[in-house]
Amino acid sequence: MYHNIILAYNGSEVGQQALLASKELATWGQASLHLVAVMPFNLNSVVAEGIVYSAQEEKLQRESYQAVLEQGLSALEADGYKATGELLSGDPVNEICECARKKKADLIVVGHKHREGWVQRWWSGSVSQSLIEESPCSVFVSISQ
Repeated sequence: MYHNIILAYNGSEVGQQALLASKELATWGQASLHLVAVMPFNLNSVVAEGIVYSAQEEKLQRESYQAVLEQGLSALEADGYKATGELLSGDPVNEICECARKKKADLIVVGHKHREGWVQRWWSGSVSQSLIEESPCSVFVSISQ
């Protein structure tokens, strides 16, 4: 059974389903749960269409991600689960894998939604697919239709 579970959490419907799955998995093995929300990149260093994002915009983005993380932790706490949480910044796959190494996780739980058409799948990429390839531990993918 699993003893140290990391949930890659973004607050979406898919993320909510992954949260439910992580609760079940944690119950089976009385595992610890650690939620991770990852800001995909540092907005302060991104230039898009000639606009540099300000420190204020980055702060608002960080607060938004922190609120999502807190919501996930509150949902777990309301159901009697003790969980920790962490907000990271960078490439989601790299950050989640690094966190799994540091925490000595034996399972990462992530949500995934099927996308229509090969162009959409190719263009948007898949964090869950990349995690499977790069993870230092097992990966449980909760699939949403």
